[in-house]
Amino acid sequence: MTDSPINDTRKAELLSTQVEHIDITSFDARPIVDAMKKMSFTSRDLGRATDIYNQMLADRDCSIFLVIAGSTSAGGCMDLYAELVRNNMVDGIVATGASIVDMDFFEGLGHKHYQALEVPDDDTLRSLYIDRIYDTYIDEEQLQDCDFTINKIANELEPRAYSSREFIRAMGKYLVEHGKKENSLVKLAYEHDVPIFCPAFVDSSAGFGLVKHQVDQAKAGKPYLMIDAVADFRELTEIKIQAGTTGLLMIGGGVPKNFIQDTVVCAEILGHEDVQVHKYAVQITVADVRDGACSSSTLQEAASWGKVNTGIEQMVFAEAGSVMPLLASDAYHRGLWKDRPVRKWGAIFG
Repeated sequence: MTDSPINDTRKAELLSTQVEHIDITSFDARPIVDAMKKMSFTSRDLGRATDIYNQMLADRDCSIFLVIAGSTSAGGCMDLYAELVRNNMVDGIVATGASIVDMDFFEGLGHKHYQALEVPDDDTLRSLYIDRIYDTYIDEEQLQDCDFTINKIANELEPRAYSSREFIRAMGKYLVEHGKKENSLVKLAYEHDVPIFCPAFVDSSAGFGLVKHQVDQAKAGKPYLMIDAVADFRELTEIKIQAGTTGLLMIGGGVPKNFIQDTVVCAEILGHEDVQVHKYAVQITVADVRDGACSSSTLQEAASWGKVNTGIEQMVFAEAGSVMPLLASDAYHRGLWKDRPVRKWGAIFG
C-alpha cells in the first residue's frame, strides 16, 4: 500500500480549531448599539445603519434583500445569515458563488472552516492540500467533495437552462435530503421560499462541478444543463417589479451589489417607468472610494444612476465580521421582524 504524499499529522495540527459561527440570539446588542449612536466615526455610522435596517423591518411594504460579497460566511457569520432567513428578516439574497457554494453549501455537507493559529509558508499549505482565506483554512479535499456533489446534482437534473436561483434551489433540496447541518442558508432558503441569486455562480466550486458535468455529458453524446445568467437578471427584476418598496442590506460590494441595484434600471427598460428606486440601503465595506470601483462606490453615487434613494442610506466603512453581529443582534432583539408579512418570492416562479 502506497503511503499518502500528504503529511496527515501536520495537516491535522493545522486543521485542529474550527471556526465557530456567532449566534446573534445568544446576546443582546441593543445597549451597545444605542451607546454607539452617541459616539462618532464608524460607531455612529453603524448606529444609523442599524436604525435603517430596523426601519426596513418595520415597513410592512418593504421587501429586504441581503447582499453578500466577501468571506464573512467562512469567517464566522454563517449562522447569522441563516438566522435572518429563519426569522423572516430578509426576503431575497444576492451573493457571490463562493459565499453560497464554497462556504455555506460546503458546511451543509458536513465540512468545516478552521482558524489559522499560525500561517506557515503557503507552499507548505499547498503540499498539505489546505486552502487559505487570510487567517482561515479550508481542507481542499473536502472542497473537492463539494465540487463533485454539485456535479452529482447536475447529473440528476433535466438537461436544460437554469437560472442560478433555480439550481441553488435544487442544492437546498439536496441538503434537506442529505445535508448534515440544520443551520445552512441554502437549506433554510429552500424551506422558506427565499430565492438566492448568484450572478457569477460558476466563479465557485459550482463552476468545477458544472464544467465536469458538461464535459462528461458531451463526451457521452448527451445533452447537458447550463446556467442562464440572463434568466437571473430577468427573475430578480421581476421580483423588484412585484415588490415595489425594497431595502438593501449589503455586505461588501462587487457583482452582487451592482446586480441588485441594476434591477431598477432594468425594470425601466422593460417599460415599468413607475418602478421605485431602492428606498432603504445599507452597505458595510472596507473598500476605498478613490478607485472608482463598484465595491467602494457610495450609495449617494448610486443615486446618480437612479438606483437608490439618497434619503435613507448609510455607508459603514468597517470589516463586516466585526459589525454585522451587532447590527443583526440588535434587530433580532428589537423584534420588528415578528410582524412582517411572509413574502416567499421564491415561489412565484413555480
